[in-house]
Amino acid sequence: MPSALLIGDITHARKEWEALSSILTLKEFPEGTREDFLRNCKQGQYDDVQAIYRSNVSTKLTGPFDAELLSALPASLKYICHNGAGYDNIDVAGCTQKGILVSSTPVAVNNATADVGIFLMIGALRQAYVPLAALRAGKWHGQTTLGHDPQGKVLGILGMGGIGREMAHRAKAFGMKIHYHNRSRLSPELEGDATYVSFNELLASSDVLSLNLALNASTQHIIGANEFQKMKDGVVIVNTARGALIDEKALVAALDSGKVMSAGLDVYENEPVVEQGLVDNPRVMLLPHIGTMTYETQKNMELLVLENLRSAVEKGEMITPVPEQKK
Repeated sequence: MPSALLIGDITHARKEWEALSSILTLKEFPEGTREDFLRNCKQGQYDDVQAIYRSNVSTKLTGPFDAELLSALPASLKYICHNGAGYDNIDVAGCTQKGILVSSTPVAVNNATADVGIFLMIGALRQAYVPLAALRAGKWHGQTTLGHDPQGKVLGILGMGGIGREMAHRAKAFGMKIHYHNRSRLSPELEGDATYVSFNELLASSDVLSLNLALNASTQHIIGANEFQKMKDGVVIVNTARGALIDEKALVAALDSGKVMSAGLDVYENEPVVEQGLVDNPRVMLLPHIGTMTYETQKNMELLVLENLRSAVEKGEMITPVPEQKK
């Protein structure tokens, strides 16, 4: 019987993981270091492993699935079932070369991430951190100033995938107009009444710019000093995707100059370290990467990983393969 390897932990779907023992020998690497994991690989402990369950959290144990780690993985490995919508810590091109299929959990995270995106957007528009901090410091309003309403504003969405579309759906309830830019235009059914524009048009027309795209070599620092210059004065930036999509030093400069009025951020370039200029700016709403941190979403993500794993072993195909490997 082939094996499956769990790296890290399963919190909400342990019963479903254990149920896979009817078709797989279950192995686990619950804790340890990258060196421990590589040693286990070299010693042949995983030589019958066909599928791996790993997550963004388990990267703390093994480090990224980069060329070095991929070269140590057993020849038997066919599937990497990843828990997370983002998978920039996996060398997908390297996996493809080795004939390893990769899945992620895009659908399961859509609602929770969009909810946090809207929370950050409203918080940034109202510059809510100022009164929040003042109240707890016993200063009532403190330095609170007038904020802005979302109604009638243009929400520009860079990356109109599942999360981006959920952001659009919620923003329409606030009376916002939706502009978006994608690598390719959506079908009329998915697009709805959103307006497809070029990247430069998106920068120029957005009152609020929300980043909802994957991080890869072509999107790193897709928003930097040149892009900020093309935006409206007083624009609001929201990022719930990956921190490195933005040049954070350029964002600090744009905030300091007033080009960017405020920002709502859940992700950072060098997590858990946050650029000091963002921490020090009371006009910025900051969250510590909690976009998917709800019980329901975490459980749904774990279940989707296990569904991918079961489908891979039983049918030879993934339910939610990463876009780079879709046929």
